[in-house]
Amino acid sequence: MFCQIDRILPFILAESIKEELSLSDTQIGLTTGVAFAVCYTLLSLPIARVADRGSPRLVLVSCILVWSAMTAVGGFAAGFALLAASRLGVAIGEAGAIPSAHALIARKIAPAGRGLAIGLFSMGIPLGTMVGFAAGGAIADTLGWRAALIGAGAISAVVGLAVLAVTGPTPSPPRADGTANEPFLQTSRRLLAQPAFRWLVIGGVALGFATAPFYAFSAPFLIRTHGFTASEVGLAFGLLQGGMGVIGTLGGGRLFDRAVAAGHGRVIGAQGILLLLAAATTTLGLFAPAGWMSIALFVPGMLSFAFLLPAAFGAAHLVAGPGRQALASSLLLIGSGLFGPALAPLLVGLVSDAAGAAQVPNGLGLGLLIVPVASVLAGLATLVANRRIAALIAPGR
Repeated sequence: MFCQIDRILPFILAESIKEELSLSDTQIGLTTGVAFAVCYTLLSLPIARVADRGSPRLVLVSCILVWSAMTAVGGFAAGFALLAASRLGVAIGEAGAIPSAHALIARKIAPAGRGLAIGLFSMGIPLGTMVGFAAGGAIADTLGWRAALIGAGAISAVVGLAVLAVTGPTPSPPRADGTANEPFLQTSRRLLAQPAFRWLVIGGVALGFATAPFYAFSAPFLIRTHGFTASEVGLAFGLLQGGMGVIGTLGGGRLFDRAVAAGHGRVIGAQGILLLLAAATTTLGLFAPAGWMSIALFVPGMLSFAFLLPAAFGAAHLVAGPGRQALASSLLLIGSGLFGPALAPLLVGLVSDAAGAAQVPNGLGLGLLIVPVASVLAGLATLVANRRIAALIAPGR
């Protein structure tokens, strides 16, 4: 939850940061996209391998303390350079958060309940988004964006110490076969050689192009286009995102467990269909005449992103097998976290700035059309992966 809060706070604070530091939309896109995604993805894989082989508990606590400190540093930024550098530091810490947590889950939770366990864990993402948007917007309007970043970093550090105290020792890492000790790049190539896993990663890449600009620019879009305040957007958008996220992660995790128990291998089909439906409503939301209509039409997108989350990771773990769950999660995170978050917010910012210079109305809405296009691609890739996984798990059915 606090991982997500510290990650998305600059999204709701973007307008305040932009005004005080005199930044362009392109610089905001760089700060929330490239600066974060590059470090996040470069370090995710080796940190995941350490978690698979060693103590995921210690990896997780170390990551929390790093990203907490760097979130607080962002509150002292006087210009673009330090702000971008602080986001790099947050990315370094958060790179190992989900893979190490998934390794803990895989070692302590039986496979029959793992989808729901990942769903419960993934609930922290929408809850963090809800709190980050709502509290971040309120604090930005009252105490300023710097107080929001410094406070979030301080609280996250306390959470890190609590994690160290309560998680306790974890079982030794499993040794499923002779590949357990091979270099992580070789294991990664082995996983990516499987069509089922490869299509999961392709879907993750497309999903990254949908989710990154959606969360980076939805709040500025609603503020500029429909006249909302940061507090109003934070409350409405945050509460809806939190509610849809909880429903999506729990429902998606439970549905995944039922699909696994049924034995037919079709574990992510419903998720792909929902992404296709959400693409249509998001497109309408970008050109709706009223603010409340835009927010309502964004809701299916919020639900679809959360609904896919536990099932995608659970499917990746199924294909990867024991002892490689953190690595599988890391590869999926690299797919969703590298190209999309690095490029999509930047592309949206470039389109918005170009439209503004040409005096074209709703330039930010035009840039955000990348979200529904990417959602369609992610939905189609998910449906292909669904068929490949079914052929792998239940070839005779």
